[in-house]
Amino acid sequence: MKLLVIHGPNLNLLGTREPEVYGTATLADLDNAIAERARERGAEVESFQSNHEGEIIDRIQRAPHDSVDVIIINPAAYTHTSMAILDALRAVAVPAIEVHISNIHARHGRSRSVTARATRGIISGFGFDSYLLAIDAATNLAKP
Repeated sequence: MKLLVIHGPNLNLLGTREPEVYGTATLADLDNAIAERARERGAEVESFQSNHEGEIIDRIQRAPHDSVDVIIINPAAYTHTSMAILDALRAVAVPAIEVHISNIHARHGRSRSVTARATRGIISGFGFDSYLLAIDAATNLAKP
């Protein structure tokens, strides 16, 4: 099983960006935890981060050609605005899970997810564990 984890804008600043919301661990720390959980679940994982909407869309569109079984995506701020990412997720025949470190429903002005309409579900508000729960859910999706 192959998983693709997409980290959206500003997640490259984890560890220094709003530590009261996102904690002090870095994106490298998160990717290491993701890779470990994927190994435990018998999955291969690729992590990708971009601050650019078009690059995120391009990576989503390549997913079927790379034999990706499930996309785990944190669109970050694009969650609330990007019809283009929504359309890209809808255009590929790869199930997706949306994930967020913070509880977007508890954050003023950030409670609406445009991109969720193209996902199997959302895991939000559990810090880095949100990603680990998404790995578990993704590997369960692919079971016969």
